[in-house]
Amino acid sequence: MSEATSNTTSRREFLKNTGRVAAASALATGISSSLYAGSDNTIRLALVGCGGRGTGAAVDAMNVRGQGPIKLVAMADAFEDRLTSSYKNLKASHANQVDVPDDRKFVGFDAYKKAMDCLRPGDVAIFGTPPAFRWVHFDYAVQKGLHVFMEKPVTVDGPTTKRMIELSKKADAKNLKVGVGLMSRHSRALQELANRVHDGEIGDIILMRGYRMHGPVGFFASPPKPDNISDLLYQVRRFHSFIWASGGNYSDFYIHVIDHLCWMKGSWPVKVQALGGRHYKESPEGVRYVDQNFDTYAVEYTFADGTKMDFDGRCMDGATQIYSSYLHGTKGSAIASKSGDCGLPSSTYRGQSPDDDKLIWQSRIPRAQQNPYQNEWDDLIDAIRNDKPYNEAERGAIGSMVTSMGRMAAHTGVEITYDQMLNCPHELAPGLDKLTWDSPAPLKADAQGRYPVPQPGIVTDREYA
Repeated sequence: MSEATSNTTSRREFLKNTGRVAAASALATGISSSLYAGSDNTIRLALVGCGGRGTGAAVDAMNVRGQGPIKLVAMADAFEDRLTSSYKNLKASHANQVDVPDDRKFVGFDAYKKAMDCLRPGDVAIFGTPPAFRWVHFDYAVQKGLHVFMEKPVTVDGPTTKRMIELSKKADAKNLKVGVGLMSRHSRALQELANRVHDGEIGDIILMRGYRMHGPVGFFASPPKPDNISDLLYQVRRFHSFIWASGGNYSDFYIHVIDHLCWMKGSWPVKVQALGGRHYKESPEGVRYVDQNFDTYAVEYTFADGTKMDFDGRCMDGATQIYSSYLHGTKGSAIASKSGDCGLPSSTYRGQSPDDDKLIWQSRIPRAQQNPYQNEWDDLIDAIRNDKPYNEAERGAIGSMVTSMGRMAAHTGVEITYDQMLNCPHELAPGLDKLTWDSPAPLKADAQGRYPVPQPGIVTDREYA
């Protein structure tokens, strides 16, 4: 249960030049012993989900500087090859901080429990598994008294969103710190932009625009299932292709921009309408891809005051690539990000055109703080070491649900409201806490090995949306 690639560099370009963490530093005084692990002040990590995203998060964790020693002591994944590849990469780059003997490497659907059982209260569990399993793993971590870093998205439907919100409250009651991999919130440029926007620098926001358009990524184009793997394991291994497991490319690719634009607005949308379609589902070699994703999405979110947020997504070769986000207000406009989820710089302007002579402000962030992936780990460890309030789970769950609203609207052809999404009783994959190797797959293929695909206006229930 991990990212579909084991190459650590595939997750984040920021990881190319990461250095090693200092061996140790003095722990700040006045911290309750319940907030960190052990009298030696070492925070111990368990990595659950050893693909590229989980492995990258472990690298970021071990690269936290000046806040005391951190070690990786346990690893878990549903697939042994993913775990083995991740371990080799982490051991090569952080040898002194990786202490994971064979008896602390666990494979299987219950491996997450065994890995977290290697930790002490106050240690940190890292979740890089498909989001469908997030509530299962988070529940166990809260029971164990562990701090958590979980990758996004964290939910794919209404029932699991409600479950995550309740678990977040339980984490608060235990003073547990929880980070969510929506790293745009830790972009120092976007943080300053949010302050300026909320202070009225561009007036009242009336329109926001977001774009993520690029070619297909390998793990979104799944070939038909081989005969030597069960349907369940195939769907878990190729989880980006299946809505129940990941929310599809919409939830995985687009959540960052949707989340940080809602942050700029200071509220969540109340409804959404959308359209989209499937275009090219065959490789140049003639292999017919198996997935439930659309290739294009055009989505309009509406906020309570009537403000609109338009989001366009495309996953298609040969077309123009755009990856940016913008705000328009009654007094001016802003570039939130360009060339990435939080690509620098952010800037504000007089009027609606981003012309140099109309520039009001442009972010200037020191190099050491330009990596938001590292910032989120620095902030989480600081909260753990110094007992600061820190729990992003509820916000992450709602951001994931709002993203799913757009996907569901496109896949059904029906307007979806915030309340409908949150209170939708249909859970895409119930019972994942009881999953075994012999469990049936949540999604059934037909006799030709084809899975149900969205049919807007025809299939308007939410079973496959």
